[in-house]
Amino acid sequence: MTRREFLRQTALGGLTVAASSLWGCRRSEAGSSRRQEARVASQTVLPRWRGFNLLEMFTVRSDGNWREEDFRWISDWGFNFVRLPMCYTLWIEDDDPVKLSEAGLAKVDRAVELGRKHTVHVNLNFHRGPGYSVNAERREPFNLWKDQAALDAFCFHWAAFARRYQGIPSAKLSFNLVNEPGAVGEHMSRDDHERVVRAAVAAIRKEDPERLIIADGIGWANIPCPELKDLGIAQSCRAYTPMGVSHYKASWVGGENWPEPVWPDHTEWGKRWDRAALEEHYRPWVELAKQGVGVHCGEGGAFSRTPHPVVLSWLRDVLDILTSNGIGYALWNFRGGFGVLDSDRADVAYQDFHGHKLDRKLLSLLQEF
Repeated sequence: MTRREFLRQTALGGLTVAASSLWGCRRSEAGSSRRQEARVASQTVLPRWRGFNLLEMFTVRSDGNWREEDFRWISDWGFNFVRLPMCYTLWIEDDDPVKLSEAGLAKVDRAVELGRKHTVHVNLNFHRGPGYSVNAERREPFNLWKDQAALDAFCFHWAAFARRYQGIPSAKLSFNLVNEPGAVGEHMSRDDHERVVRAAVAAIRKEDPERLIIADGIGWANIPCPELKDLGIAQSCRAYTPMGVSHYKASWVGGENWPEPVWPDHTEWGKRWDRAALEEHYRPWVELAKQGVGVHCGEGGAFSRTPHPVVLSWLRDVLDILTSNGIGYALWNFRGGFGVLDSDRADVAYQDFHGHKLDRKLLSLLQEF
């Protein structure tokens, strides 16, 4: 089953202590305090982190040169979270999965320090870990979900990170194990996924028992995993549903010929999407949160070819649903096709911001939540 086929089908179809006391975190008061006061949030384990994905170590071709102004502007605008999707090949040598490069790791160190300096929580994510990535740019020599050598390498890397950052509180730094495990099928069973997560959590906790760990849901982070509740880790969902809205004309998912979306009343593969359908989509995540599992939305947003009024209308509903349940979010991305800066949208009156094109309407919407 391909990612596109799975998304079509799904479109149709101990951290038990409050984070405010466990990690010394305080929920952001910016923008959404009125909504939070008016509703009882389902998700109470994590702070309601709000922010962006930064992509400086995202692919095998990335340079890892984080921009301090990104951290500063994110903080200045009232946000408190960055997720860093990273590729493990950037901190290994000679293509050896267990030979670490100090120069590559030093670039991760710099991002962690920039988060500390600008009071922004840093979430380290393996967008490509040994044996798995949703990005097809590189063919992995082994399969994380099936091969012991891949799992050993995966755990080796996370243990190294745990040792390296031991002593930095989870209020400032968290680990997100691997980006968007795929559909249950030929290449991965649900048991395979659970086995990998449990092994990585054990490797991390052996080095640093206090580290906050987050696991993406399966089905590209669309399906929660209640079987992991006993681990005391948090879980991460996505805000890309329906794909016909979020990925209109996105070539990497075959969206070039999809019909132009509207919102509400968007129809996709025979299903009508509106606010009520979105609430049903997030219901399993809300139920998981009610069982005491921390839930965060690690990625979301809409590609630059989606009409801007549709983006704003759809995203307002998404963010309101997440916020009403105490679930934070990280927009994909900060700069680029989904972001608030330099998105290259044709239907936005940009503001100049230090030489960048700022989508003020999108930024203002995010600041509301």
